[in-house]
Amino acid sequence: MSDNGRVHRSTSADLRPRLPSPLMEADDERFARHGVRLLLKRDDLIHPDLIGNKWRKLAPNLKAAGGRAIVTFGGAYSNHLRATAAAGRLLGVPTIGVVRGDELADRPLNPSLARCAADGMRLRFVDRSTYRRKTDPDVLAALLDTADATDAYVVPEGGSNSLAVQGCTDLGRELRGHADVVALACGTGGTLAGLAAGLAPEQRALGIAVLKGGFLPADIRALQEEAFGGPRGAWHVADGFHFGGYARVPAELAAFAEDFEARHGVPVERLYVAKALYALVALTQEGAFPRGTTLAAVVTGAPFDDAQPSASR
Repeated sequence: MSDNGRVHRSTSADLRPRLPSPLMEADDERFARHGVRLLLKRDDLIHPDLIGNKWRKLAPNLKAAGGRAIVTFGGAYSNHLRATAAAGRLLGVPTIGVVRGDELADRPLNPSLARCAADGMRLRFVDRSTYRRKTDPDVLAALLDTADATDAYVVPEGGSNSLAVQGCTDLGRELRGHADVVALACGTGGTLAGLAAGLAPEQRALGIAVLKGGFLPADIRALQEEAFGGPRGAWHVADGFHFGGYARVPAELAAFAEDFEARHGVPVERLYVAKALYALVALTQEGAFPRGTTLAAVVTGAPFDDAQPSASR
């Protein structure tokens, strides 16, 4: 706040990223014994509040919003909601988060949603049926009216739209010439859609789905159509490593993440990054990558205190 009590509107310097993000070698015998080299693309170090792909996806949308209030969507543990709330705080822009699950309104806020509220985001909880229909024009209009945000700039769930996809092409460009396969965890698919478009023709992108349903390939194709007018790059989605669905962190996955942290000194976010790294170890052991392959795993986020669900879930 300024001395006269008005909200401070900061400049885009508050969102200045560390780019290109660091690329580090990970010496790991689980890959080396199969003749595979592992690199870690440390997008978790881009910005302290808008971590990883959240900065890449939000930055072009924040510019397009032009200072208007921002409405966006997410679940109870949404990294995207947290990043949007942080961006609103940094830029002095109002934010409204539409949260899936009206039953959550009667509970204490979990640490993730509490951080959103502390950063000034107004939270609106809606029932799951309404949330599933949030892109329907009439439903969206009603949600905006209820939130007193009819003039707001709308960012879709996960931040994935054509601007976000275009913003993520730089991730692919930064990795040109460094890896044969670039892998990352996927929720809504926007980062993978842009990454694949930015890679060189001889490279391919691998998405690890963190949700059940098998819907990602169609969504990624639609995002590339919207962003580029057609398909771009070589990409594939692996659908067998979601561990039961989003926000599911069984003991096996939690133990894997702790072990990876101990081996490499890299904090492992559980909902996305752990699943991607686990998948790469498993696929390497299965012989999915020929000897001589260089893998680059994109570290798209960082752990957030105790905002992640318990390993018993």
